[in-house]
Amino acid sequence: MMRGIRPVILALVAMVLLVAPCFAQATGHVQVKFVKAALVVGGGGGSGTLTYRGRHHRFIVSGFSLGVSAGASVTWLEGTASGIREVNDFAGSYTLVGGGGAWAAGVGGVSMRNEHGVLLMLKGPKAGLEFAANLGGLTISLQ
Repeated sequence: MMRGIRPVILALVAMVLLVAPCFAQATGHVQVKFVKAALVVGGGGGSGTLTYRGRHHRFIVSGFSLGVSAGASVTWLEGTASGIREVNDFAGSYTLVGGGGAWAAGVGGVSMRNEHGVLLMLKGPKAGLEFAANLGGLTISLQ
């Protein structure tokens, strides 16, 4: 009796292991151009592309900053979005993780997380003239 059940159990376990990666989290590649202007409270927006599981998804981004800031800048950011279970998890409101968001010598990086648990880790060069260019939060909408 046990000899007949054992192959069936092994086959079921093998099927579960083959299907599981389809539901696993995947990492996406993100590219975004962000234009910002600030005088104490800053705001900005831009657009970008998320490459996720071989497909390109365009998005719109808007953001804000608080603190002592003045000027304008254009930032080209590139990096990863991890913790995505489905592409719609990427959209949402992102807030800073840790002490990120500092910009020095025209290059900077930021780590942000949204309400779906997606972690953005972005870095890249900035052009323009701006004092205290810290990002406070982002909202991403898929197009």
